[in-house]
Amino acid sequence: MNRFRGDGGFRAVTGFFAALVVLTVVGLAFELSRQSMLSITKFGFGFWKGTTWDPVSGDFGAFPFIWGTLYSSILALLLSTPIALGIAIFISELSPRVLRQPLTYLTELLAAIPSIVYGLWGIFVLVPFIRKLELATPAALKKTPFFSGYPLGVGMLTAAAILAVMVIPFTSSVAREILKNVPSSQREAAYALGATRWEAIKVAIGYGKTGIIGAVMLGFGRALGETMAVTMVIGNSHEIHASLFAPGATMASLIANEFSEATNDVHVAALMAVGAVLFVITIVVNVIARWLVWRVSREART
Repeated sequence: MNRFRGDGGFRAVTGFFAALVVLTVVGLAFELSRQSMLSITKFGFGFWKGTTWDPVSGDFGAFPFIWGTLYSSILALLLSTPIALGIAIFISELSPRVLRQPLTYLTELLAAIPSIVYGLWGIFVLVPFIRKLELATPAALKKTPFFSGYPLGVGMLTAAAILAVMVIPFTSSVAREILKNVPSSQREAAYALGATRWEAIKVAIGYGKTGIIGAVMLGFGRALGETMAVTMVIGNSHEIHASLFAPGATMASLIANEFSEATNDVHVAALMAVGAVLFVITIVVNVIARWLVWRVSREART
């Protein structure tokens, strides 16, 4: 009887801790929606498509920051995904056993570096490099919308490069686990049919492609919410540009820059509304990514 009572108490305590996670998410959603209600009531749905952000006149539109968040994050994925998948494939399929653990540790170590350190590295190393790249860009390319602008060094490309470095360990770690969960029978069947090693790896990638897509989306969710490193190198301009070299801003950088200086209720509510959008986008992306990874893991177990 005492044993069953102890099991029930342990289950109740751990269940309470698990419920705290759900309550925290629900509490965040409630508080963000409550605090942003003034902005939503005043501007309506025009707040999300408005392009003017002027705290002095009390006119707020969030579209430049939604654009900057998605643009920089998608650019980061384009830069990081090939590298992250290459690392995952090498460690799980090609690396000598003696190098496998050190490479895994060094890759995951990138995730432990504080974002402020990435930001300092971006200012002193990446910004000068991007400025030289802008100066070396051919004149014909500078006439296109994607490469126009002054050689400032700060902007979307710099922010995307910082995000790419920060996303790589997350994407590669999950992708590596997905490849490890691919049944060995898949590779053995490929070898039995006369496949080369590369062809057998392609079979493993094809089997785990759903989970690999989930790994990429987890990296996307990580990039969406990054704040300090991006704030230090993106330029923090409230305008919409297609150029890789033009300054911009993200939802996270906007909140970091202006929340402590918000002087009226409408300004605070507008920033909270931006935070609510970022919260919803991040939750949706991460839920989809986790579902994809779980789906592949379940198929591997069965």
